[in-house]
Amino acid sequence: MVSVIDLQSGETLALTPVAGGPAPVAYDPQAGRAYVISAKDGRLSALDGTGKILWVRDLGEGAFGLAAAPHGGLFVTDWYGAHLTRLDGDQNVLWRVETGRAPAGVAFSDDAGLVATADRDADQVSIFAADTGHLRHKVATGSHPYAVLFHDGKLWTTNVQSDDVTVIDPVAGETIGRIETGSHPYGIAFAGGRGFVTNQYAGTVTVFEVDGLKPLATLETGDYPEGIAALPDGTGVAVVHWESNNLIFIDAASLEMSEEIPLPDGPRAFGSFTGRRVP
Repeated sequence: MVSVIDLQSGETLALTPVAGGPAPVAYDPQAGRAYVISAKDGRLSALDGTGKILWVRDLGEGAFGLAAAPHGGLFVTDWYGAHLTRLDGDQNVLWRVETGRAPAGVAFSDDAGLVATADRDADQVSIFAADTGHLRHKVATGSHPYAVLFHDGKLWTTNVQSDDVTVIDPVAGETIGRIETGSHPYGIAFAGGRGFVTNQYAGTVTVFEVDGLKPLATLETGDYPEGIAALPDGTGVAVVHWESNNLIFIDAASLEMSEEIPLPDGPRAFGSFTGRRVP
């Protein structure tokens, strides 16, 4: 099941049946589409803003991380095959390259022209040229990196086993900082000059300074927070709780929690699951 929610009203606009444990997601505001992978079988579904399924493609078991690429394309990691694929707008393969073992999250930077994967079982990130797939850098991280995101000219990855975030200069391929988190950090997002990390086992969100890389607060949010993404207006973040079965908003300035929206049982969202369609 995929839920489509109006982030302003909190209203659930659609509940679309999607089999196979949908979890990885990428929203493309240019196309006004959401792409979802069913983690159990690797099927990729494209949905419009109403929740209607536009098409389905079988990528094979192991397809996992998703990020929107220019011109309606996608970057997709393969957990078992240890590779990254770039698809064009018609889902044709433009290139495919090797990554480290068990690539989970993938992130794209249009400004830098780079795409990066969090190679969980290799304890590293791989950074590639987005247009060609040429390998630029392999950079060591903490233990078991999972989510990865470009922000403020840096690359950030959550490390599930070492309970921290690694901060990387993606152009130089060098580590420039580390931030401690709670137990089993899963997702990361940014809003209002602050970073936010969901800590699965702790039931908390770590808040830190983007400039100083210092923890600011630990917020108790609910049971098993996983997916996290910035709100389209930049005022805060949305957090999905796998066991509390809800979606909450956190204001980036006040750090107050609001708008608790109930969701179907066991909701998950790994990737960029929020957005506003570009007119």
